[in-house]
Amino acid sequence: MSSSVLAKPQMRGLLARRLRIHIVGAFFVSVGVAALYKFGVAEPRKKAYADFYKNYDSMKDFEEMRKAGIFQSAK
Repeated sequence: MSSSVLAKPQMRGLLARRLRIHIVGAFFVSVGVAALYKFGVAEPRKKAYADFYKNYDSMKDFEEMRKAGIFQSAK
């Protein structure tokens, strides 16, 4: 039987080292999610609103709603 001495495990600083690794990982994940949201949701939404209001006529819409009887005060 070999009587080799096992190396002692490192007990100090384990939490600090793991937290440092996880904080860096969480930072990169959050930056990635923010970029995906910006380019996957926010930019298309801004473009859709811009396209809608490019040709939107509020007076025409108001007249259609008035003729349909939606407003009680505007006859």
